[in-house]
Amino acid sequence: MASDEIRKQAVLRAPVERVWQAITDAGKFGEWFGVKFDAPFEAGKRVTGCITPTKVDREVAKLQEPHAGKPFEWVVESIQPESRAVFRWHPFAIDSSVDYSSEPMTRIEFLLEDVDKGTRLTIVESGFDAIPAARRAEAYAANDGGWSHQLKLIEKYVVVPY
Repeated sequence: MASDEIRKQAVLRAPVERVWQAITDAGKFGEWFGVKFDAPFEAGKRVTGCITPTKVDREVAKLQEPHAGKPFEWVVESIQPESRAVFRWHPFAIDSSVDYSSEPMTRIEFLLEDVDKGTRLTIVESGFDAIPAARRAEAYAANDGGWSHQLKLIEKYVVVPY
């Protein structure tokens, strides 16, 4: 693996306020990302939920369908209004026979910047070097592709009203 982090970036043709809501409102986040949370996002809190296929893209929803109903855990590390939200999770934790709770979590940062044509969104997931070696490369590869999909989903969600 070349790096401990995954970095994805795009300029979304939407105002910062709209992108911010899509990232920090647990219900809205779940619609595009593909998860239903049991509580709102609050800094310092842990929220749980289950994978629920995205409502934004049918093809991605089909990819998520085999994982529907699987538990999902998300820790809200910090929220800095309209600029940065930081979360933690167990990456690629999809095998229901494995207890991931003793593994380190990776850190996901959503960084927003107001630019001429909308909002620059940068997503950075780091901490893969701490994931057990037996599943590190698979988790990294899955999330690298996953964040590419998610960047397209949030773009569809914030740019095209539906």
